[in-house]
Amino acid sequence: MGVFLVYYAFNQFTPQQLNQIKEQFKNANYFYIGICTFFSIVSLASRAYRWRFSLKHMGYSSNFANNFMAVSIGYIMNLTIPRSGEISRALVLKNYNNIPFDKSFGSIIAERVIDFVVLLGFIFLALILQFSTLKDFLASTIPLEKLIYLVVILTIIGLFGLYLLFFTNLKPMVFIREKVKGVTEGVLSVFKMKNRLEFLLHTVIIWVSFVATFYFGMKTIDETAMLSFSIIVSSFVVGSLAVTFTNGGFGAFPLMISSILSIYGISLTSGTAVGWILWSSQTAIVIILGGLSFIFLPIFNKKLK
Repeated sequence: MGVFLVYYAFNQFTPQQLNQIKEQFKNANYFYIGICTFFSIVSLASRAYRWRFSLKHMGYSSNFANNFMAVSIGYIMNLTIPRSGEISRALVLKNYNNIPFDKSFGSIIAERVIDFVVLLGFIFLALILQFSTLKDFLASTIPLEKLIYLVVILTIIGLFGLYLLFFTNLKPMVFIREKVKGVTEGVLSVFKMKNRLEFLLHTVIIWVSFVATFYFGMKTIDETAMLSFSIIVSSFVVGSLAVTFTNGGFGAFPLMISSILSIYGISLTSGTAVGWILWSSQTAIVIILGGLSFIFLPIFNKKLK
């Protein structure tokens, strides 16, 4: 699907427009990409440090280095299968810190719940700042009727699944119920921990870093350098959703960024260029740090032992 989206995005351009995109890549101000890289690493480090608080509340400890490498590996895994990074993060701590998978996975789910709430806040902020423009964009992009049918079907399937899980004694369901208890403890750890304020502080640092990465990324080419904060927030939300629901935003992120920027008068060539500059630079960081983490994680823990 990602390859198809890349083909679809570039197939709409003429050879002259493709040359314009190449020129924008060449002439981009990569000083701002350096700033983006800094904030990306800050968000990774803060996410790794934040994880310690929920694990500590459940009686487990993990050093910062293992957490950082686990988070980095999680991001690189998300490039292959969406949301597989959460599983790999928990597996890393299970292997190297002997933390039960269901407990650490539950703490990761809790993080995702908090992050989703923050993302919802940005969505509402974007709707408030750019309501009239975004209303038309969403109406033309999202097939509302099909979405309603999908929600109804998923609700029915979900209710049936909950019935099987909590009201039957089938062996697989009993096994899952036991694991759900561990996951639930991990999720609730966020709301019961003593270090709630520190946890929330790092959540703020993570999301400020995300926005800063996007803000400075927009300054890499002239046409998007002077966009208002409200437009940047709207574009940030669309880009975040593209990354959340795909394998690291491959194909989808640049396409969605160019689409949202086009309604603000930014040409498709400039929107596509800045989308790919942002995506490729951030993906490069993920691949480098994730690859190094795969290499150094066993070496570091062998020396630690």
